[in-house]
Amino acid sequence: MKKPKNVAMIGAGIAGIAAALRLRKQGLEVTVFEANEKLGGKMAEVIGNGFRFDRGPTVLTKPEYVEELFSLFGKSASDYWKHKPVDPIFKYFFEDGTVINSSRNREQFADEIAEKTADSKESIFKFLDDVEKTHHLTDEVFLQRSLHQFKNYLDWPTARGILNFGKVDVFRSMNTANQKRFKDQKVIDIFNRYASYNGSNPYWAPATLNVIAHYEITLGTYFSEGGIYTIIDALKKLAIEQGITFRSNTPVKEIIYSGNTVTGVRTDSGQEPFDVVVSNIDVYNTYKQLLPEFKAPKRFLEQPRSSSVIVFYWGIQREFPELGLHNMFLTDDAKAEYQHLFELNKPYHDPTIHMTISSKMNASDAPAGCENWAALISVPHDSGQDWDEWIAEARKNVLAKLSRILNTDVEKLIVFEDILDPRKVNVETNAAFGAVFGNASNSMFSAFLRHPNFSPKIENLFFCGGTAHPGPGIPLCLLSAKIASELIAEKFVSRQSK
Repeated sequence: MKKPKNVAMIGAGIAGIAAALRLRKQGLEVTVFEANEKLGGKMAEVIGNGFRFDRGPTVLTKPEYVEELFSLFGKSASDYWKHKPVDPIFKYFFEDGTVINSSRNREQFADEIAEKTADSKESIFKFLDDVEKTHHLTDEVFLQRSLHQFKNYLDWPTARGILNFGKVDVFRSMNTANQKRFKDQKVIDIFNRYASYNGSNPYWAPATLNVIAHYEITLGTYFSEGGIYTIIDALKKLAIEQGITFRSNTPVKEIIYSGNTVTGVRTDSGQEPFDVVVSNIDVYNTYKQLLPEFKAPKRFLEQPRSSSVIVFYWGIQREFPELGLHNMFLTDDAKAEYQHLFELNKPYHDPTIHMTISSKMNASDAPAGCENWAALISVPHDSGQDWDEWIAEARKNVLAKLSRILNTDVEKLIVFEDILDPRKVNVETNAAFGAVFGNASNSMFSAFLRHPNFSPKIENLFFCGGTAHPGPGIPLCLLSAKIASELIAEKFVSRQSK
């Protein structure tokens, strides 16, 4: 088969840039089309009045996936980008005054739980051991390769994963599993919160998702020096050095195909020929906006959508030594909160608040004596709600909760404000319905119902990013880029070299 001469990458999120680098390493010419002025997709920034905030993800795990992209080209990642471990990882605040610090140090974390809750050190050790086994059984099978190629089910790692399917705790919910493991509701709530990392409901989502704790705690959480956006800057610099072309402010209007084979893309400048097209934008919008005449695959596109977020970016004219880089102020009734989000389709009046303060580790992110608070709450995805009313109510509730727990009138300290809501998520990142994480992972089959990294119907069309397999979050987006590029190499490059 003919080796492709050029590739069009639609979208410059982290998966798009990573896939472009991998394809360039294969010797292909890559042009990246980005609708916005700046690259990064959801990994954007907010800057104002001397404050800087990361717009999107703030928790960094598996930094070696980023480092690998530099090593592909014989480069040292540390020459472009630096990071360091975070400990404590999270500070969990409860209404009764309890504060629990999570740590990569198992003994220290277990001691903290035993001292401040009704659970034992042994229960934490057993939980961390169990999710490590889950990681061992699922990583190579479900995350590192395509789930949508029959041949991938014929080797030993996959056979082992299938034979041990029951051992990855897929047949019960996260909450059911955690209630069996722990006595104290505080501990259950802490570990149930990992469902929110991909916009899901721990009362429905399979307990397999508890594996996220393995990434964050056992493997460790890191801080990207200068902020998460420095990852995008570093990868962009590497990509330009390797001859990848970026075309910002250039949205792709249509994917062109003839018969059942991709032939190029159309922008405002006209139609341009490409041998391969990779979509790094939301899979739903890829079909609905760029392939309007093509019959979209309902099996993948009509799955329940994930939750979304409202984020208040506040410049705070004071420092709070009791707060850390990552803080979580938990609700007193998590079941009611998730019921509101996924059944009643509205925000809860006492939301759990995930607050990141990057100035704790990067002083330049806030003026002297100040802090940059990114206070995030989960909300339903956009289905036409009155968001102006809901944002006003959420702002009041978040400020009341923070003021109560911190014993300070927080609103009087705000000197800068910016707000992200599901409508902006849609407009700024082209996320369908403002669903930050694409499809929810609320069933045991969710992993199999994310769109594959290739089109089953259109030749030479591929997908990467958080709405394709294996899912959202920086590590999984980088794995999606790896899988898509390997599929392209297998189809074209490898055959050409034989």
